[in-house]
Amino acid sequence: MMTGERKPASCFLDENTFRLCCRLFLQHSESIQDGWIWEQIKGSDEGFMKKTVLIPVKSSLLDKQHESIQAENTELPTDDFEADAEDETAGVDAVCESHAVLRYEYHVLYSCSYQIPVLYFRASALDGRSLSLEEVWSNVHPNYRQRLKQEPWDTLTQQEHPLLGQPFFMLHPCRTEEFMKPALELAHAQNRRVNYIVSWLSVVGPVVGLDVPLSFSTAVSAPD
Repeated sequence: MMTGERKPASCFLDENTFRLCCRLFLQHSESIQDGWIWEQIKGSDEGFMKKTVLIPVKSSLLDKQHESIQAENTELPTDDFEADAEDETAGVDAVCESHAVLRYEYHVLYSCSYQIPVLYFRASALDGRSLSLEEVWSNVHPNYRQRLKQEPWDTLTQQEHPLLGQPFFMLHPCRTEEFMKPALELAHAQNRRVNYIVSWLSVVGPVVGLDVPLSFSTAVSAPD
């Protein structure tokens, strides 16, 4: 239980508690240099937690992207372009022989509508090219893909970031209760209070490649 007063089955929290949980989370992140920060929106009281990571993936992902780009440009007639494309292909193949690297930027926001945190993120190759929803979905670990495959596009969607107005991917909050209820019930059974953000992010983060170090669960307290 987060406050010691809520019913164990409740998966909701108010915005003030959300911010308190985030503050305690960020304090530990800073102590272990885990990279999380609080991003404040200028001229507003709004803000969110943010972390950027580089994730290695199978090279086949960027290989397919490169093949798609080549296919779109096959009708361009200049010999100079064809020579440049061959050079670029050689370079990409050399880099992608083993692994490719993707840049993921994660945002944790509070949803007033759902009264729970929501995980937004965007993904791109190192050249700045954004990944499509299909490509992001292909990078979901098979264990989680199996869990979500019944309604993948309802769970992992692309929407406008509510504070930045930019396209982001998100794990839709409609299934947060499904993720959180077992964790909260276990904590209640053990008479243990938990930090909602730590518990929630530990469950949903790995679905999209975001790991939460175990020390968060042992070092981050619940707000009073």
